[in-house]
Amino acid sequence: MDVKQAVQEAKNHILYLFGEEGVTNLGLEEVDFDDNAQVWIVTIGFSRPWDKPSTSSVASVLQQLGSPKRDYKVVRIDDAAGKVRSVKNRESKS
Repeated sequence: MDVKQAVQEAKNHILYLFGEEGVTNLGLEEVDFDDNAQVWIVTIGFSRPWDKPSTSSVASVLQQLGSPKRDYKVVRIDDAAGKVRSVKNRESKS
């Protein structure tokens, strides 16, 4: 499996799992290959309808002018089998 195949598999899996939640703005954030475990580690970001703030306050309107809130999922894909092994929330980088 090459990097493009790993990314496409990760995106397809996220859409399969979360598609009914109305995900938008689906995109690649990071990709890495773990040589020891022989797995692709692909981070996919996306937005959901409830990530958009309501327009009922000035703060909400200002937030809409910035970047939309995103969720980030780390998808681990077995290189040899080409199968997704896990999907987890990305740890905070703070």
